[in-house]
Order: sequence, then C-alpha cells, then structure tokens
Amino acid sequence: MKNIQCVIFDMDGVIVNTEPLHKKAYYQLFDSLKINVTPTLYHSFTGGSTINICQKLVDTFNLNENPQDLVLRKRSNFVKLFTNDPTLQLIEGVEDIIKYFYNKQITLVLASSASMETINRVFTRFDLDKYFIGKLSGADLQQSKPHPEIFEKAAALANTPKENCIVIEDSDKGVKASNRAEIYCVGYISKHSKLQKLEHADMVISDFSNLKKYI
Repeated sequence: MKNIQCVIFDMDGVIVNTEPLHKKAYYQLFDSLKINVTPTLYHSFTGGSTINICQKLVDTFNLNENPQDLVLRKRSNFVKLFTNDPTLQLIEGVEDIIKYFYNKQITLVLASSASMETINRVFTRFDLDKYFIGKLSGADLQQSKPHPEIFEKAAALANTPKENCIVIEDSDKGVKASNRAEIYCVGYISKHSKLQKLEHADMVISDFSNLKKYI
C-alpha cells in the first residue's frame, strides 16, 4: 500500500456489530410470515441490502407480499431492538484506527449496505460523524454488493483516485465489490465473520492496529 489518501469503511462487522440485532429483527419477520429460513439461506444474505433480501424472500417462498412493506417491518423490528439492547458496542480497536487515520489527514468514507437510517443511528450513538467526510448506503444505490457501484461512488465522493484508496470489509460480497471496483481491499476477520473466507482480499487482518505498519 502506497500513498493512501482515503480509507473506505464498511460498517457492519467492521465498525460495529449490529448483526445480532439484524438477525433477531429478521427472524421476527420470518416468524410473522410463517416461513422457515435455514441458516444457509440466512448466511447467503450477508452483505446484501434489505430490499434485495426481502425481494429474495418473496421470490424464494412465493410470498404475496410487497418487498418494500417487508423492509419497513424488518426496520421497525430493528429500531426497537437497537433502542433497547445495551450490548451494541464498537468493534474492538476500530475507534483507535479511525482516529489514527483522521489525525494523519486521511479522508474517511463510510460505504455500507445498511440503510442510511441505521448508519445515522450508529454514527450518532458513537459520535463518529466528525471523522468522516461522507456516508453512502447501498440501500440507496442502483446495485448492491458484490456490484462495485458503492465503492466507485465512495472514491468519487472522496475525490481520490482509486489507486490511492483502500476498502476495509468483512464480507465476501464486499471483498468482491472492492475487487471489481479495482480498489485495494483489506479483509477484516473477527469472531463475527462467520462463514466469510475473505480469500480474495489483498490483505487479511484480525487486529486493526496492524494497519499502522503500512499506513
């Protein structure tokens, strides 16, 4: 990695682990729909936007439901859990590395498949907005990961050549999106990275402090 001017962060599994709350919210939705979503099917949703997941549910189970209505129901479940669950915390070491990059005057951009509502809720709760010049939600774009659109737009938002950017991702779909955007990808693997191989990442780390050796 040379002359890194911009770091593009994924959110879930990289900055904060909201996956347990999302999983509870989704399974509340599945129960209300009386459908049996297997662990394998659920894990296939990793890195996808909520609307794409809900569309897949409608298609897979032949549901007579509007996918957008399912999105609203799932988000309502999540908001209630987010507000009341005290276990939600930042991923270990991520606040320190964010401050490290910020103090080196490296541009930071958030590029997540989460809804902007969820992104803003997380950033407000943990006071992160002051470090980032912008936030992109995959839910608001035409294509979701592994399509490269979100990372291409993140680099454009940062006004930084892609060769001077890196992406930090914890999902295989996110790694593929970074590869397709031709942006160097750091795969972050942790206890939350279940069934994610990250084999196509340019570098794999399990401790954010390792990045200080290279940037």
